[in-house]
Formats: sequence, C-alpha cells, structure tokens
Amino acid sequence: MATLPLLEEEITRLNEVLGGTAMFPPPCFTSMNAEFIAYESRSSLTVAVPVTEQMLNPVGAMQGGFIAAAIDNTMGPLSYLALRSPASTLDLHTQFVRAVPVGERLTVTARVISMGPMTLVMGGEVRNSRGKLVASATANAIAIRKDTHR
Repeated sequence: MATLPLLEEEITRLNEVLGGTAMFPPPCFTSMNAEFIAYESRSSLTVAVPVTEQMLNPVGAMQGGFIAAAIDNTMGPLSYLALRSPASTLDLHTQFVRAVPVGERLTVTARVISMGPMTLVMGGEVRNSRGKLVASATANAIAIRKDTHR
C-alpha cells in the first residue's frame, strides 16, 4: 500500500483545486477519533475507529448507525479523492455481521469497484482487532461539479 504522505499530497492538491473550501477531514470524521492508516491512490482508503461509550446501544454494543457512519467516513473521503471533486453519497447499504464491544478498535477499508466520469461504486469492510468481519457495505456516489449546480 502507498504511504500516508501520498494521501496528504493528494488532499492538498484536491483542496487547492476546490479553492481551499473543503474541510478535510471533516468534523464528522474527527469527532469519531478516526485516523487514516493506509491509502492507495484513488482506489482504497483504510481508517481506524476506536469504539467509545458514546457509540453504544442499550445492550452495550456499538450502535449500527455508528458503524455505518464509520463506513461513510471512509467512503466519503475516498469518493472525493477518486473523483477529484466534491461528491455526494447516493446510497449506502450496510450488512451487519457481529456485535462490537466498547474498547474495540475497528479497521474500515473502502475500495473503488467502478468509476465513471461522474459516478463511483464502492465496497467496504469493517473488521475488529482480531480481523473478524463486523460489517460490509456498498455505496454509490456522484461528483458534484460547479456546472451541475442550479
């Protein structure tokens, strides 16, 4: 896998193209204490997310919405980088496999499956610290270009 300096370089270049207006990473990413851990240019991004008490559901496991948010917080930045443009998630389909206790550190990997000039299909996996699958997901995103705004 490519090093994280490549990620920083591509983020800097993208932010220059966007006129310095993009918050990258966004507050929703940093509020989860997420961190970028691996990146392959325009094709995959891996993020680590610690499971905190604020993310727990009534039975003491990570709430599914937070798992989906961790996936979206990985696919979202990848969509910007892959499309070289701001992007919007059109749909996110998540399949939950196992419960996640507090104190766990999840690894979320998003990959580009297919890319057109304006659209992107991504797949993702969430794994626990033992490498067990926690959830999988697919998503579609679309580039938001200035000429498409009305």
